[in-house]
Amino acid sequence: MGKQEFVDRAAAEQLRLLGADPANWVVPIPGVDHDVAVIGGGQSGIAIAFALRRAGITNVTVLDAADDETSAGVWSTLARMRTLRTPKDRSGPELGIPALGFRAWYEGLHGTEAFDAIGRIARTDWAEYLAWFRRQTGIEVRYRTRLTDLARGRDAFELTLVADGVERVETARKVVFATGVEGSGGPNVPAIFDALPAGLYAHTGQAIDAESLAGRTVGVLGAGASALDAAAVALEAGATEVHLFSRRSELVIQPTKGSPPGFGAVENFHLQSDAVRWKSRLAFARKGASSPWDSVSRVLEFPNFALHLDAPWQELRAEDGRVVVRAADGVHTFDFVIAGTGYQYDPATRTELTTLAPEIALWSDIYEPPAEQRSEAQGRAPYLGPGYELTAKTPGRAPWLADIHVFAASAAQSFGRPVGDIPSLGTGVPRLVTAIARDLYFAGVATPGTAAATEPESFYDKYSHSIWRSAELAESPAS
Repeated sequence: MGKQEFVDRAAAEQLRLLGADPANWVVPIPGVDHDVAVIGGGQSGIAIAFALRRAGITNVTVLDAADDETSAGVWSTLARMRTLRTPKDRSGPELGIPALGFRAWYEGLHGTEAFDAIGRIARTDWAEYLAWFRRQTGIEVRYRTRLTDLARGRDAFELTLVADGVERVETARKVVFATGVEGSGGPNVPAIFDALPAGLYAHTGQAIDAESLAGRTVGVLGAGASALDAAAVALEAGATEVHLFSRRSELVIQPTKGSPPGFGAVENFHLQSDAVRWKSRLAFARKGASSPWDSVSRVLEFPNFALHLDAPWQELRAEDGRVVVRAADGVHTFDFVIAGTGYQYDPATRTELTTLAPEIALWSDIYEPPAEQRSEAQGRAPYLGPGYELTAKTPGRAPWLADIHVFAASAAQSFGRPVGDIPSLGTGVPRLVTAIARDLYFAGVATPGTAAATEPESFYDKYSHSIWRSAELAESPAS
């Protein structure tokens, strides 16, 4: 038996021992295509679809605009790190089934010693594992299918889809955005980049042709992990110089010692008061997102790398096909510039949510922080309920917004962690599925005619001969 066959069989056997998937129990609504539509076929979307099926919710469709499995998600496309930032022993999409986890897959192919030897999981290995996980769980993803608009119909949402260039409308009772780092928004590109033509800059969340940077000078704005990884890719591709600019006086680097936040604090963050959650997220943002030392040391290997501290960019302009940057530490000229400036999560900026955005509650609609704690970025994040559901800006006006769930990075303001990242899957996906199942069940109970009990089948004639009777009754003619 080959190694691949071994891991395949081990996973299949644990699924067999787990028992067959429950039959679908959701009361259908005539004319509605799907009970749940999951937008995004990456690690979160696949895990959610698998968990829904195991919960007896089977009328589910998973949509992804990518051409195929190899280009879905970020791990084979936009991610530029060498290894994951998540420790290798964290659980992922396997949802408590060991043989479906990364460790079982990796050890089955390479051996226990090989797993023990790696510090962190290679990005390419994780991409291969996710493809295997999808095949083992049998989750079907409809690739080349993009959601372009979402509107509320009478009984369900109307999803305008473009599949292979053909537009069509499908309906779904529940919609889950499993859209990764983009969440309910998209790349946060500072306004100063508007002065540049598209060919002179890119955001780290966009495709960057690394080979085209060979022999060119590159400027990178931002000092987070994504910015550092983009700088490293440019250097490895042969850029003559790469300059990275940070507004801070030093880099924020992940500590190699110490303990992460406790499980209880992380898993119950969403139950804290708005004031506590706001203040906690603001402190995190002001401190700055930390980068693993691996990302820092990767750029330090190159003598043609330069780090600019206390040097925010103030102005950009195009001149003779190049980019002139006026920064706090002087004027610099580059052939190409990269914005490593993170993401924003305002639903009004996301095409699919434009129609519904005026009804969606943002944090700025719900909570007014003290003057010294104000943050426009935090205020633009959607205010989510405990099941990752959207809430209405005007109470009672659009209750159906609760049927849209955001299991993506934009949930961080409400849940205190980057939702959709690997560590969030083990507990977050079951929490999401529980919320969806609850809503679908009570919607079915409330539907006229669906809660009526069926007439029980009688088995009296099969056991009547064993019913005890007193001797007097047994001897009577009536007996």
